[in-house]
Amino acid sequence: MALPQRGTLRDVRRGNRALLLRELYFTGALTRQELADATGLSPATVSNVVNDLIGDGVAVEAGSVESDGGRPRVLLRVNPLRGHVIGVDVGETRVRVELFDLTMAERARADYALDPRHHEPGVIVDRILSGIRTTTERAGISEREVIGVGVGVPGIVEQEPALLIHARSFGWDAVPLGSLLAAGTTIPIFADNGAKTMGQAELWFGAGRGARHMLMTLVGTGVGASIITDGTTYRGVTSSAGEWGHTTVTLDGRPCRCGSNGCLESYVGAEAVLQRYASAKNGAAAGFDPVDEESAFADLLTDPGAQALVEETVRYLGAGIGSLINLFNPERIVLGGWAGLMLGRAMLPEIRAAASRHALAQPYAQASIELGQLGPEAVALGAATLVIDHFLTNPLVMTR
Repeated sequence: MALPQRGTLRDVRRGNRALLLRELYFTGALTRQELADATGLSPATVSNVVNDLIGDGVAVEAGSVESDGGRPRVLLRVNPLRGHVIGVDVGETRVRVELFDLTMAERARADYALDPRHHEPGVIVDRILSGIRTTTERAGISEREVIGVGVGVPGIVEQEPALLIHARSFGWDAVPLGSLLAAGTTIPIFADNGAKTMGQAELWFGAGRGARHMLMTLVGTGVGASIITDGTTYRGVTSSAGEWGHTTVTLDGRPCRCGSNGCLESYVGAEAVLQRYASAKNGAAAGFDPVDEESAFADLLTDPGAQALVEETVRYLGAGIGSLINLFNPERIVLGGWAGLMLGRAMLPEIRAAASRHALAQPYAQASIELGQLGPEAVALGAATLVIDHFLTNPLVMTR
């Protein structure tokens, strides 16, 4: 039987450093005493670690507060300019690249339109690399000041042993995105499914703040979800957990672009809904030209002739949310994605009512269904948090 391994002094010091840094990051400016109270570390340990963080430029003093009968206490916070992170949203119709400082304040942005019929790996990699160059130039920094790039992509992200993307909607099968990007930049690359990065953004900064058990539902061209349990994203054995759009809602139902039939995405995803809308308006043989899905979806929602289609979409969406409530018993469900936000702003009470009809009464009563607060940009913001999360756990990695 293997003997238990004792942590080294270096491990303990690294853990204390990460603990204090996370407290500063999520709580804001704190004194040394407040850090000790919040983390349970001794004042001496806090003082030593804080001195290291200040010496490395990771933390800075941020004014002072009066103390009872003594000297003013110095406030500390994360140094926003000690490094930068980049978040990338690879969508069906665009690639968005955003550069942030360490407090997640946006410093620069670049958007690149995509032809929805062309998602070749070379095209996507070129847009991402162009975005990295453009945003760093606009922010007036060098790439060496960027501690990492996070990328949110559709499909399944295989993390180990290499960063491989399986995206059926793009025609990607084990595309080595990590190595393709590494050929054009020395910045460390992180990636995850776009619904998962959106979920982390809403959990940290948006509608999910304070929740421990949350589901992020993303409805755009396709449909996905992020499952957050006890504050951590659940990924499953091969990181494919959350493919909510490909759960069956109708046996032998409408064809889905994944190759199956009756998937939720084929009833709720914007592309599938717009295809039915075009067929209803122009005849069964008509197809939808996906050049501007967002404008077309907005038109659909205001077209009196599409009311029955919209109501059907809401019923299927509610059924899908009700099933999630029954399966995971969350305290909060956040509806996001550009199409999900459009639907939610127009018909959130109807979506809640449809979910209640398909959920068990007790778990439904414990769950709230809310709209995402960060907008469609949440995928890029969440992708950047992949880097921040790694940095907060391993704060020494920021020196490049």
